[in-house]
Parts: sequence; structure tokens; C-alpha cells
Amino acid sequence: MAAARVSDLHRTAFITGASTGLGRAFAEMLLSEGVRVWGTARDSARLDALVAQHGERFTPVILDLRDGPQAEARFRAADRSAGGFDLVINNAGYGVFAEFAATDFTVWAEQLQVMLINTARLAHAALGGMLERNRGALVNISSLAAEFPLPFQSAYNIAKAGLSALNESLMMEVSGAKVVILDVRPGDYRTDFEGSVRRPQSASAQSPRLARAWTAFVAMMESGPAPAQAAVELRRALLRNRSGTVRIGRFFQAVIAPLIARFGSLALKRRIQAAYFKIS
Repeated sequence: MAAARVSDLHRTAFITGASTGLGRAFAEMLLSEGVRVWGTARDSARLDALVAQHGERFTPVILDLRDGPQAEARFRAADRSAGGFDLVINNAGYGVFAEFAATDFTVWAEQLQVMLINTARLAHAALGGMLERNRGALVNISSLAAEFPLPFQSAYNIAKAGLSALNESLMMEVSGAKVVILDVRPGDYRTDFEGSVRRPQSASAQSPRLARAWTAFVAMMESGPAPAQAAVELRRALLRNRSGTVRIGRFFQAVIAPLIARFGSLALKRRIQAAYFKIS
């Protein structure tokens, strides 16, 4: 018997943030599984390597989530050209590392607009078509930060927690339809995410607590698994073909920490996080 492939369930896929990190790993995995992939970036040059390697099986889409209406329009155009996407992965996002009160609120508002509101807008557009066709899988990439908020990354935590709440809502709403909702919550992977994190300057930008937390955060990211491992976990979840929450990452983050959070107290969880980031 031939081994199951993702293309047995999904012929076409749309991935935001496909040029680097987890998005790139997801695209490579799906292409290797025989799925045609439409992948997005803000700059077409960042997708050239995927086009060169995979030819017509990979279609680049220029999409900037800072512009919600334009992002939706470009998604819908790609969706029509694909004949309706079987799989949509909302992966694009970015980090901001700064003290909440010491940073201009427009910085946080923009991040929430991009990562929560405009991502939900694409999810809305994608899910409508899937329900009309009564097939498909919508994957919203949340984060373990939804359960274990990162210090000095408040809007990122809010956005990821909001996406997880959206996913829970949608799982109930699509019950009975042949549509899968996956709430994927990655931990830390070696994606150079920390290299792209924005660090606005403020009066407290050089505070010792901020510096210690940043050092711990970078060490945590640099010691994580390779992005290809996240793609393996996503493939496994897609082949199960059922809605659910998927925690992925190193064993402690994805398995042990959620158990501590579930059976321990909130005070204990906060003490552990404060000690890890050296801000207690």
C-alpha cells in the first residue's frame, strides 16, 4: 500500500510568509508531497529560490498584511486562479520587543492590525470558500506564547492568543462540515525570528531587565529545533484530517510546560517564566 501523502487530501495550498522560517519549511514540505503551492512575501525577490527550484508548481504572490483590503483582494485573485484552495496556512507575522508603556502605542496597534485583524480577514475569506465547497483545511499559526506570554512582546502575545481563540470558535462553527481547522502553536525554532524582531528605542531601551530578557529570548530561539521539524509535525496533523490544537516544538515546551500550566497554579507558571527570562 502506498504511503499517505498530503496531496491525497489537498491539491492546492496558500501560505503567507513563505519566503523564510516556518513558512518556507511548510512550502517545501507541501511541494515535496505533490501539492501545488501559492506562497506570499512582501518582496517577490524573496520567493525567487522557490520558483527556481519548483517551477510552475510554486506560484509567488506579493502580499503585504499591513494593507488588509489589498491582502484580501490578492488572496481572492489567487484563490480563483487555483480553483479554490484546499489548504490555507496563515503563517506571516513579526515580533516587536519593547516595554509596553514606554513605546508609542501606534507600534502595538500596527502589530495587532497585521497579525490579528488582517490575518483573521484572510481566514474569513478562505473559510467562506471552503464551506461553500464543503472541503478544505484552514491552518492558523498561533504560538505557545498564547499560553506562555513572552515578556516585552505584549502585542505578539495578544495576537497569538486571539488567533487561538478564533480557531476554537471556528472549530465549533464548522462542526459537521468537511472542513478542518488547525490551531498550530509552535514553540521556538531556529528561524532567525529574533534577527527580524523590531526593537523600538525608548527611554528604557537599555534597561538591565530588558537586556536580560532579550539575551534569554535569543538563546531560546537559537537552541530550538530546525524549521523542517515543524513541517514534519504539520504534515502529521494534516494527514489526521481532523480539527484540533497542535503544540509543536521541543519536548519541554510542547508537552511538559502545558502540563505544568494545566495542573499547576498560575502563580507557579509566572514564577517559572520570570526566572527563565531573569526578570524576577
